[in-house]
Amino acid sequence: MWQALIRPGYLLSPWPWRAVAYLLTGAVTGAAVLVGLVAVVAVGGVLAVVLVGLPLLAAVAFAGLPVAALERRRLLLVDADDAPGAHAEPAAPGLRSWLTTRLRERATWRELGHTFLVACLLWPAEALLLTVALFVPLATVATPLLLATVGGGRETKVLKVWTVTGWPAAFGAAALGVLLLAVGGYALGVAAGARAALTRLLVAPRGGDPQARVVELTRSRARLVDAFEGERRRIERDLHDGAQQRLVALTMNLGLARLDAPPGGPLAEQLARAHEEAGAALAELRELIHGIHPQVLADYGLEAAVADAADRSPVPVDMEFARSVPRLPQAVEAAAYFVVREALANVARHSGARRARVRAEHRGGRLLVLEVTDDGRGGADSARGTGLTGLADRVSVLDGRLTLTSPPGGPTLLRVEIPCEPSQPSLPSLPSPPNEPSDRTGTVTEASA
Repeated sequence: MWQALIRPGYLLSPWPWRAVAYLLTGAVTGAAVLVGLVAVVAVGGVLAVVLVGLPLLAAVAFAGLPVAALERRRLLLVDADDAPGAHAEPAAPGLRSWLTTRLRERATWRELGHTFLVACLLWPAEALLLTVALFVPLATVATPLLLATVGGGRETKVLKVWTVTGWPAAFGAAALGVLLLAVGGYALGVAAGARAALTRLLVAPRGGDPQARVVELTRSRARLVDAFEGERRRIERDLHDGAQQRLVALTMNLGLARLDAPPGGPLAEQLARAHEEAGAALAELRELIHGIHPQVLADYGLEAAVADAADRSPVPVDMEFARSVPRLPQAVEAAAYFVVREALANVARHSGARRARVRAEHRGGRLLVLEVTDDGRGGADSARGTGLTGLADRVSVLDGRLTLTSPPGGPTLLRVEIPCEPSQPSLPSLPSPPNEPSDRTGTVTEASA
């Protein structure tokens, strides 16, 4: 609309008529909204004594939704850009989720405020402006016609205020009316542009509602993490049930063939080499499957998976898991496990540590706290590589935080905090190794390579 106003041919273009249509429909809509709100509040107030009117009064909070939807459609009269709503999709299906989502959104309350603004202030202003800028000039332009019909060619009144006698005065009034009509066309364009800008600000922001966008972005990132974890588990199952089983069968067949081959001959040597290669490939495939998504994590939870990772570490690892750590959501357990595994791998590769320690607790049933420390040389920097940076991004998707403290000379502390609630009341029981207490609360168990 604003670009059309500065063009030379504005008055001869469709834009003045579109501005008139926008303001006229706005005045009609505002009057109808005012009548509807007064009727709903009145009926709800009368029926509130028998509790029937309470839902009607509560429904006023959502009155802005249909009005805003209509306003976004009316914007097309003066604004060619899209006018999407600023509401986020409910997290779950159903009326309750929809109501909860809408009541918590700022967009709902902005639209309600816009509705009251339209009903109480904007539509009278639009009606007054249309009268002054359009109907007054048109009535003035029609002075010669009024003089010829109503005034009998002698005398007539313009707008019942200004008396015109004679044709020269009538044509002069008509010329003045044309000038006023041109000025009114620009005034209506400016008013329509300002009205559209206000409407877009309140009910159809160009960038969308920042809060809704942040919520939707967070949900989409969480969905991507869940999809990624699901794909990892699918690949792990396919490799475990497919390629690994074929390699196991191949290794067994090669072993049986070695038993049948004459000892000491070239065939026996070739079969032995093939048997060893198949065994090495099977071992590598098992390590690959374990790295993709360890089955122990899905079956027994975070503590058992971390114990398995500690057992595979070349550096001796002390584990301390509080009893407060239950089964957690799959995405949380996966993120925590891969943080521990990456941290232990970095300890073995770079720190020169003689010992590491993993500690975990679930504080207040709402926050998983995981710490990995070592007695190495320190000086670790997450900016030097992408491993911990990727893990920090993965933790942040879950609204968690990863911090690294590693002064020169050590020690190094990697701390992860992830807000989460238990997904199950307790862990499946695992058989305790010999000479190790089954109660892990406050105990320290050692796992070394």
